[in-house]
Amino acid sequence: MKKKRKATSRDSARTKDIPRRPDAVRRLKQNTRISRALRILELIQGRGRWNAEALAGEIEAAERTIYRDLAAIELAGVPYYFDEHEQCYRVRPGYRFPAINLTPDELIDQATATAVAEAHGIAAAGAKAATRKIKAAADDKNARLLEDARQLTTILDLKLADHSRHQETIKTIQWALLDQKQVMGQYASPYQAEATRLTLHPYQLCFAGQSWYLIARPHGEDAPKTYRVPRFKSLRALSRPAQVPENFSVNEYFGNAWSVYRGDTTYKVEIEFTSDAAPLVAETRWHHTQEIQRKYKDGRIILAFTVDGLEEIVWWVLGWSGRATVQQPEELRQMVVKQLRAALSAYHNEMEEN
Repeated sequence: MKKKRKATSRDSARTKDIPRRPDAVRRLKQNTRISRALRILELIQGRGRWNAEALAGEIEAAERTIYRDLAAIELAGVPYYFDEHEQCYRVRPGYRFPAINLTPDELIDQATATAVAEAHGIAAAGAKAATRKIKAAADDKNARLLEDARQLTTILDLKLADHSRHQETIKTIQWALLDQKQVMGQYASPYQAEATRLTLHPYQLCFAGQSWYLIARPHGEDAPKTYRVPRFKSLRALSRPAQVPENFSVNEYFGNAWSVYRGDTTYKVEIEFTSDAAPLVAETRWHHTQEIQRKYKDGRIILAFTVDGLEEIVWWVLGWSGRATVQQPEELRQMVVKQLRAALSAYHNEMEEN
């Protein structure tokens, strides 16, 4: 019999050098295996005829992976068998998936989250699949509640950027963030004539306003920047590790930006709204620093904000033209006047041409 070699200090050193898999990656891979097993259960419990080859084609996995998942399902106590006559897997009659301990309110929230995720522009296709799996694992009463809530909840046009062509880009960013890897791609800025090739250290993926944004630090630079996801013409993950500060805070990064682009100067903004616009304005939380001042008996109000930079808020103010007047700062007031004059000039020239 071959004698077993004792572990040495060199072996310990080698073990220490092996990088540990990040917990986030480990959990995600585990969730993928669980989701795949639930999908197999859902299929073989239905009326279709599913053998290992058919399951592999449906789930887009190797047959050996299907056999491993089936073995895990068997160890979990699910009474499935192979029907020799039908040449497919079946679950014995009367068996139901283990119940998921979700309250009715949580099921309704899941249905709502799915409806939002399916809205044009969000690009979160996996939410529908997750709801389907939860429904399959629920009892008849909860499955019916989940389906009814989903059908009775509709998200209309959110006026979002179209991310339908950027599903892969979003997934690439998400995996790069989880794996803590750098990304490389072509980015088309509206302020440059041609797309720029970038190597980035990704910090955070966030949804703000009307689009997905990536906060990332360009390789070789000191500070992160904000990139609009639909502007990436290509993007792929690299094997090189990303360097991300442990104390990075997305809230501190954006500060008091009106949306996602933070200016260098902080302004105290006050805008007066007419009495007919006041109820509409006051019912929405436009900014986390928002304060409503009701100084007038006729219903007019003043909205006050503390904003880093004016480039974004000026376009919001212009949307209320005729019903909003900038009280301060003077810089914002002049920016609004300049844009209004440009619009009037364009209409005046068009009328003269006609």
